[in-house]
Amino acid sequence: MRLPAIVLTTSLLTVPAWAQAPGAPPPSVGVVKAQQTAITETAAFVGRVQAVDRVALTARVTAFLDQRLFTEGAEVQQGDLLYRLERAPFETAVAQQEGTLADSSAKLANANIQLARAQQLLGTPAGQRSTVDDAQANQRSQAAQVAVATALLQQAKINLAYTEIRAPIAGKISRGTVTVGNVVSPSSGALASIVSQDPMYVTFPVAARVLTELQKRYADKGGTRAVAVHLTLPDGAAFGPTGTIDYVDPTVSPTTDTILVRARITNPPLRAPEPGKPVDRPLIDGAFVGVTLEGIQPVTVLGVPRVAVLSDQQGDFVYVIGDGNKAEQRRVRLGQSTPAVAVIASGLNDGDTVITEGIQRVRPNSVVNPSPATPPAAAGR
Repeated sequence: MRLPAIVLTTSLLTVPAWAQAPGAPPPSVGVVKAQQTAITETAAFVGRVQAVDRVALTARVTAFLDQRLFTEGAEVQQGDLLYRLERAPFETAVAQQEGTLADSSAKLANANIQLARAQQLLGTPAGQRSTVDDAQANQRSQAAQVAVATALLQQAKINLAYTEIRAPIAGKISRGTVTVGNVVSPSSGALASIVSQDPMYVTFPVAARVLTELQKRYADKGGTRAVAVHLTLPDGAAFGPTGTIDYVDPTVSPTTDTILVRARITNPPLRAPEPGKPVDRPLIDGAFVGVTLEGIQPVTVLGVPRVAVLSDQQGDFVYVIGDGNKAEQRRVRLGQSTPAVAVIASGLNDGDTVITEGIQRVRPNSVVNPSPATPPAAAGR
């Protein structure tokens, strides 16, 4: 059986733009003018969320753990009672020290009477200096005993208070590491931990050059604290609240030439909190987030649409319309750009005609047919 012959026709072949037959019309391209444009500068970084406050709860006395009074993962308020330890031994110690103090106080009162009596007799034939000295020494000794008993009573009351472990800060509490019925002590380690939830910190490294530029540009408006901080959550969603920079590390990293910057931002709950139940918030301690720094006022820069900028192994470049409508490749250096506008730091002049549409049909020094780009390229962020 003979197989049918395969016939190739020229109608099925695609001829590249740069290999068009001689005499073909030049490709049509859309162009815009490079011009001074007002943009809001942005810079993107990767940051890590940090809790403002963090506390590890530990026992300060040795006792049996009687009660755990919180829901794991819930948010607690400052002063909430979280754990209760066995109280009876410490209540007994307080009562014992109260009795010791009462006994020492009674002995001091008697010593004061004896001293006063000896001092009254000192001016009579029955009085002796040695008797006064002994009474005075006894009185001072009893006063010292009262001071010791008072201190021991105070210590006993402090230990009794330590049988109730309360939240020193407001925040989300972790799971408990020790169950009820176990003996806990200062050496037992953390019983649980609390991390504050609102507001939160976000730390991120910024190139020293970028930070210096921001500080100079906004020196009269508070420096870096005048820059708005926007976050992108791990799932790519934009985070609503805006943060502000509240700390800049005093040291530049010798390996990366970056400076650690910290921003402070609110972290509202995703839904109305219910008492005793876990509260979900967008920002979680330790999570990575996208950080965008945005200037508070527009700046005027030489810009072209972002789509006009191409890249190769040598860097960024654009195509500019030259004499005779020839497409000239022009190397450029970009500044702090936006998704829509490429800021040209060097390589172009104000008024240069740049190709933005039909770039795939353009080759260096080839003749093109330019016309205004439609629709006009959007400017701004």
